[in-house]
Amino acid sequence: MHTIIELLKALLFGVVEGITEWLPISSTGHLILLNELVSLSVSDAFWEMFEVVIQLGAILAVIVLFFRKLNPFARSKSAEERKGTWILWLKVILAIIPSGLVGILLDDWMDEHLYNYVVVAIALIVYGVVFLFLEKWKPAGRERVGDVGQISYLTAFLIGCFQVLALVPGTSRSGSTILGAMLLGLSRTAAAEFSFFMAIPTMAGASLVKVVKFAMEGVTISGLEWGILAVGCISAFLVSVAAIRFLMDFVKKHSFAAFGVYRIALGVLVLLWFLIR
Repeated sequence: MHTIIELLKALLFGVVEGITEWLPISSTGHLILLNELVSLSVSDAFWEMFEVVIQLGAILAVIVLFFRKLNPFARSKSAEERKGTWILWLKVILAIIPSGLVGILLDDWMDEHLYNYVVVAIALIVYGVVFLFLEKWKPAGRERVGDVGQISYLTAFLIGCFQVLALVPGTSRSGSTILGAMLLGLSRTAAAEFSFFMAIPTMAGASLVKVVKFAMEGVTISGLEWGILAVGCISAFLVSVAAIRFLMDFVKKHSFAAFGVYRIALGVLVLLWFLIR
């Protein structure tokens, strides 16, 4: 019975990861908060690794949904299209350099000082307000870049600088990059797509760092923990497929204002919950 309960918890974490990783509402923030309410019966070392590695399932969803667009070896592409795909990947790699450097240097410090409900709640509220302000100040129809292929190398790097903000839990990786991209003149659709593509090397790199640190600590993984990791990744993948499709359809017809309202409401509820409990 204990095993079933833990696997169901892992399923819940995977569902939450799959939904919140791609919507601009902070997956890390939601996982931290969920862990406060429904914690897994695992070691602290395994949990720190699990909450990052579970993102691999979410990454796979991007690869599957955008496989042709991201595959420079596709036979159906012309030589010019293949060249364009390689250039897109160069821009993606350029964009992840700032957060990669800062993340590696400050990983332990951030784990110790920033992973708490106060930081998460404040980040949720602040960026919720920013989303509302941006949508009111910069309405749709004034974008200079409507397709990811039009993004310049400089713009890609600057979007990557915005991703550094996402190292603060509660900020949202997709939220910070989409906000930054829109401020730099990208349409909502182009901003969301480029954010998804940046997630592949970013989250794969973060997962690798956590796995290496976990292995260096010499901690062994039990059979149940392997099961928890598998269930979390698989459920994150399946739900991510639906979440990405939803967001791409949503941004074509609606603004991000609804996500801003959600972030503010959730941030306030989090503060109230932990203050009165």
